[in-house]
Amino acid sequence: MDDFARTADALSVAPLLNCLLREAVEPSVSTSTGHTGHTVHRLSATGRLLRVRTGHRPSSPELWTGATWHALHHADLVEVAAREMRAATGRPNPALVAEATASRVALGAILEARARATPSEDPWLRSEQALVMGHPCHPAPKARSGGGPPAAWLRYAPEAYARFPLVLLGVRADAVIDEGETRALDFLGQAPPGYRLLPAHPWQFSLTHHLPAVRTAFAEGRLVRLGSTPWQARATSSVRTVHVPGSPERLGSADLFLKFSLEVQITNDVRRMRRHELRQGRRTDPLVADAFAAMGGRAAWLGEPGYRTVRGLEETLPVLVRDGLDEHLVPGATAILTGALTEGFDGNPLDRVADPLRWWEAYLGHLVPPVLEAYACHGVAVECHLQNTLIAVNADGDPVQTVFRDAEGAKVVPETPREAAWRRLVYCLVVNNLGEIANTLAHRFPRVAGALWPAARQEFERCEKELDLPETAELLAAPTVPGKANLLSRWLDADGTEPRFVPVPNPLAATRSLP
Repeated sequence: MDDFARTADALSVAPLLNCLLREAVEPSVSTSTGHTGHTVHRLSATGRLLRVRTGHRPSSPELWTGATWHALHHADLVEVAAREMRAATGRPNPALVAEATASRVALGAILEARARATPSEDPWLRSEQALVMGHPCHPAPKARSGGGPPAAWLRYAPEAYARFPLVLLGVRADAVIDEGETRALDFLGQAPPGYRLLPAHPWQFSLTHHLPAVRTAFAEGRLVRLGSTPWQARATSSVRTVHVPGSPERLGSADLFLKFSLEVQITNDVRRMRRHELRQGRRTDPLVADAFAAMGGRAAWLGEPGYRTVRGLEETLPVLVRDGLDEHLVPGATAILTGALTEGFDGNPLDRVADPLRWWEAYLGHLVPPVLEAYACHGVAVECHLQNTLIAVNADGDPVQTVFRDAEGAKVVPETPREAAWRRLVYCLVVNNLGEIANTLAHRFPRVAGALWPAARQEFERCEKELDLPETAELLAAPTVPGKANLLSRWLDADGTEPRFVPVPNPLAATRSLP
């Protein structure tokens, strides 16, 4: 096993272990051992004993054989997880086993490609392209199911610092579907008379151009191929969303994001933009944008003013326009993807933090109030997980603003039942976002570990006093909060929009506020 494979194996073990420890162990049997820094856990369905090295990321798993502890590589741990899930659910899922294996192979290829590539000089883009391990609680965070072998997609992988031209298509005027404000697309190239410009992600185009419906559209002249952009788009953390830098050749000079369909399963979903999601976004985005506009700029929302697609190929070749960062950041601030704070990258503001507790308090102060205010005052639950949240920092690396994105994941009450919207918000805010950032800070700065959640509780209590939101008091008293069960959800093939949740200890309830 070479260095890339060994690193890929270790990085792939951590999220799968996190899944097992969240979803499949008996909490009352989890104990410390004479092995310093290790805990032993009994798997609920099979009764097998698993010993794990604790820390920022769990590692070095071992299985008790009845006579000794047997060290597990990633392939062994996949077998342990599969056996546990079969026992718990009564059904097999060989596809997920293969997907977990493919994720480790993909990660090895990513690490090798990353070592040969040159990162951007832009710290924001470096943060978008820093999610090497990926989702910290998923059995197959780097799988690209349906996308072909790594050689077919590494050129589009954000983790490999990808940048590439977009495919340019022309859509005959009578075949265009335009919803909302899409004029920014017309300045990405030149369409012939009677046609409208439609950019396409080259990976999606390579996966779909041979489909009968697409071939027919070209044969009938509804679609024409116009070449590629002379400039390069930059891959962002979601893979199917790209960033287009500002240019005086376009209307204005602001940057923008373009989100595409992608016939590839990444984590829990095939990343295809479906008709109902496109229509839902047109209803949801204005409501979310109004909610954040009412906050006066202390938090920002990257609006999604419109989309364009082809009649008959609505889900195959749509493009969604999303605001860029340039017009939303406070002066002098640099946006950082919050997920990158947990993985680390060159330019990570945590590398130069002088007072980690003060930094955390600033982070809390810019994240928690706008999320709760949007919900309490506007009935909007933003999906504020680590990949949808950016923290803008000043020259010293201190948080000064939050930026949220992705109307597809936002929930609006009463269209979404209030209980479901709140559960999703609590998972994204407390478990996914604050939980991972607090874990990272505790690992980096152990001296402040005990003060992190008391400071968080204090921020929630302050918001409770200012907002008429009874759910906040209930949250602070609840012994558990919902944790997304990605292993179980994928094992049962649950729809990505209806995942399973399991109760996890509430860190806000098990602490007191700072004096």
